[in-house]
Amino acid sequence: MRGTLAIDLGSSTTVVAYQGPDTAAKLLALPPYSTSEPVAVPTLLWLSDPAMPRPLIGRQVLEAGLAHSDGPQLHRDFKRQIGALPCPAPQPPPALPLRPEQAGALLLRQLWAALPPGLAPERLVLTAPIDSYPRYRQWLQEVCRELEVPELALVDEPTAAAIGAGLPAGSTVLVVDLGGGTIDLSLVALEGGEGRPAPMAQLLRFAGRDLSSSRQALRCARVIGKAGVALGGRDIDRWIAAHLCPGATLDGALLEAAESLKCQLSSAEEALVFWSPAGLPPQPLRLSRSRLNALLVERGLLAQLDDLLEVVLAGARRDGLAPNQITALLPVGGSSRMPLIRQWLQERCGGIPLQESRPVEAVALGALALTPGVRVRDVLRHGICLRCWDQRSSRHHWQPLFVAGQTWPSERPLEIVLACSSPNQRSLELVLGEPDNERRSEVVFEAGLPVLRPRPAGQARVMPWSEQPPDLALDVPGQPGEDCLRLSFSVNDQGQLVLEVTDLRSGRLSAPQLLGPVR
Repeated sequence: MRGTLAIDLGSSTTVVAYQGPDTAAKLLALPPYSTSEPVAVPTLLWLSDPAMPRPLIGRQVLEAGLAHSDGPQLHRDFKRQIGALPCPAPQPPPALPLRPEQAGALLLRQLWAALPPGLAPERLVLTAPIDSYPRYRQWLQEVCRELEVPELALVDEPTAAAIGAGLPAGSTVLVVDLGGGTIDLSLVALEGGEGRPAPMAQLLRFAGRDLSSSRQALRCARVIGKAGVALGGRDIDRWIAAHLCPGATLDGALLEAAESLKCQLSSAEEALVFWSPAGLPPQPLRLSRSRLNALLVERGLLAQLDDLLEVVLAGARRDGLAPNQITALLPVGGSSRMPLIRQWLQERCGGIPLQESRPVEAVALGALALTPGVRVRDVLRHGICLRCWDQRSSRHHWQPLFVAGQTWPSERPLEIVLACSSPNQRSLELVLGEPDNERRSEVVFEAGLPVLRPRPAGQARVMPWSEQPPDLALDVPGQPGEDCLRLSFSVNDQGQLVLEVTDLRSGRLSAPQLLGPVR
């Protein structure tokens, strides 16, 4: 199976996504390393002996109860440190703990080795933090040098998150990233928009050839403001555990129970788990959402978020950007699902549209969308026509909207302006049809044998749809020859013909209408 593989190495969660040439993007499960909800690999390594690099990874570390160990064998939170400093000179065989670059390289290589049998990606796209992009890129090139993949690409994380959430090129996005170990707020301006090319992943290898020394322009989102703190979801787990079990040792079992409570309270008002202390019977732990919210306020989480947001918005003011000019607010990271966080976002950023997305997967899915040549497109076998009245000839004719062989989904809508044909006209009829391309040939018999004979061009018959859309009402009665409506037709990624109508005299824009499937 050829296609594109995207790996988003995160501080607490690593997401692997795949898109084949004829399939939609999907998250890729990598047993026994990945969890099922979400389908992702916890960014955890347990290595008992660096001379024998067979580590426990992700879910294996969780199931072994080692995720909260203080020993040097456990490696976590190393992603944030990769690229923060220049790459160190080569050293003797590694000792425990591994350097961040060594831990990250080991994880990526193990994930590559765990790909399902028969999956041979022809393109690998990776994500990089925007604040250490050049050094992180250098590290990734070294890590991927031995991977047998013809094409290698790189994209910055804020751009990937925004594109993965469906935001257009040229947007200005406030990304609120609440991960397991860190909180990062960044205000970024994406490339593209206003006639400029859309953002695209940077190719580092193409057709097996190294492009690292090429003159490609560095194409990253522009940082307007950024602020962060080394505080995250695991710290919230510790607060919960200390609140419920004062004086208890915050070991792995207790912290896992606290994390389970936190996750349940994202969708429920009350949560219950059972904690099994060493040598004692299981004990119930209960927590309500209201008490968790009060605990987070007591611990100063919202005050800390306020401070970070103010730093970022100060950067916006220096750039001449008002809050109401920010295109969207994009929460990412598992902790962004917490109801208190969503409430804080709505209260403090109420004037900025909140872009709902899949917070854990958005970066990986956006990386796929930004990689050249991976967007799945189809072609129309038949076209779509609109029946129009020709005033000069006093007869109807079929105006092609989309023709056979044209790709979909549409890159841009097709616009048509309709005028009235009778006095005080109150509506315009909408009649759609499908050209019968097979009737461009006719069957005739020559010497008793059927022969296909092409018909002259332009004589293909159009078959009206069996179910037509309702007439388009006019806000104000129209007169003959008066332009009244602008119709914008497009084909969406589900193969549906979509119509948006603008009344040219009142300026009213109708909601998009699904008119029916295309073929």
